[in-house]
Amino acid sequence: MKKILTTVVSIAIGYSCMAQMTTFVKKLDALKAESAKNIQGGFDTYKKVALGIWDYAEVEFKENKSSQLLQNTLTDNGFTVEAGVAGMPTAFVATYGSGQPVIGILAEFDALPGLSQDSSSSKTPIASKTAGHGCGHHLFGTGSVAAAIAIKTLLAGGEIKGTVKVFGSPAEEGGGGKVYMVREGLFNNVDVVLHWHPSDQNLVTNTSALAYRSAKFRFYGIAAHAAAAPDKGRSALDAVEGMDYFVNMMREHIPQESRIHYVITNGGKAPNVVPDFAEVFYYIRHPERAMVESLFGRVVKAAEGAALGTETTMAYEVIDGTHDLLINKTLALAMQANLEKVGGVNYAPDEVVFAKQLQTTFLGKVPALDSASIVKPLHTEKNQGSTNVGDVSYVVPTVGMEAATWVPGTPAHSWQAVACGGKDMCIRGMIVASKTLAYTAIDLFLNPALIKKAKDELLAAKGGYQYKALLGDRKPALNYRD
Repeated sequence: MKKILTTVVSIAIGYSCMAQMTTFVKKLDALKAESAKNIQGGFDTYKKVALGIWDYAEVEFKENKSSQLLQNTLTDNGFTVEAGVAGMPTAFVATYGSGQPVIGILAEFDALPGLSQDSSSSKTPIASKTAGHGCGHHLFGTGSVAAAIAIKTLLAGGEIKGTVKVFGSPAEEGGGGKVYMVREGLFNNVDVVLHWHPSDQNLVTNTSALAYRSAKFRFYGIAAHAAAAPDKGRSALDAVEGMDYFVNMMREHIPQESRIHYVITNGGKAPNVVPDFAEVFYYIRHPERAMVESLFGRVVKAAEGAALGTETTMAYEVIDGTHDLLINKTLALAMQANLEKVGGVNYAPDEVVFAKQLQTTFLGKVPALDSASIVKPLHTEKNQGSTNVGDVSYVVPTVGMEAATWVPGTPAHSWQAVACGGKDMCIRGMIVASKTLAYTAIDLFLNPALIKKAKDELLAAKGGYQYKALLGDRKPALNYRD
């Protein structure tokens, strides 16, 4: 009799657990549907915000109107905004709610210099502009804000409890905005951070990014008449060219995964004047932060040798530095399920015409247009880019995704990406990201075990490493694009 009662109780408990699980899943689905309705209902508003930032096209640390537009959108929806954080006038943190968990969402909004372009399928720079959103950050910022507002609505209705924060991070394109925010401790009490990025495909990020450090090397010589008194001069440009030669020779003797690239930003003003000043801007990248520091030291030695050989002097300024990206599989699996639930982007007939015309400007084989409607399975892909999201991932569990905002085959940092950024199809891609972020946040608000597992994974991935910014203790390089 005792055995029978035990069996009956076990079955009853099983049914009870199943019923609770069914109720929980139904609640999740209902809240996700509500957030999707909220985001979709704001389509026209978010389109206006995104295209406003696309039109502003403000470069790193100069994103005054872009940042303010996002801040205004958040304050209009009940968020408290702290602006000018971490020594950056265009950085902000917007907060709604109280208590745990605290879910952060990253928002970017800087454009790229030299990429002025209208929204047509042929290369057509806008005469009044010098920059363009070739990396889609006008979508990134707006899409993240849309997701945060959807979560705020659920918090305000008492359907979930906790806090949502939007981290408005400027200067992703080389200025290191998030690094300063991490260094300032702004992420210290955040449980999980979500982010996304415009792309030509739909996938959850499941691969690291390259750590990197950038610096400007400045050489000082002696000016003289290049024909009448060349012996009286010492060329700073010669020093730059010497440094570049040494570094290019060094490429044979560095790990093959490394990337070193540079531009001469100042080579003198006139051929008949020996340049007394010259400057070269370097990026050094590698999958591991320790190797970046080692390679950077060797580049500095090349600069010192060039100065010695040309009888000039040299000084360098570290501009930016970011960590590699720590992947959190726990969060990646959760976000993958939500992205598959949301789905991809389908093109209208006129968008198909635009897309095919744009694809004729690409080099090499182009993907099928319907790949924008497909969600890729979770798998590792090689990534040769860098992101200051990497620094965030070292202090808080972080997960991100890409959404198909660009025509399949579109390279980032191109005029074609800028052109796509002004189209409705890119706004629909942004909405895919917004919904996926909101869905994933809902999972986190209602499932503390998911957060704990993600935190445990981060601790294991870091080992005993204590975060230290690769750009050192320098202040934000607010004028480095001048």
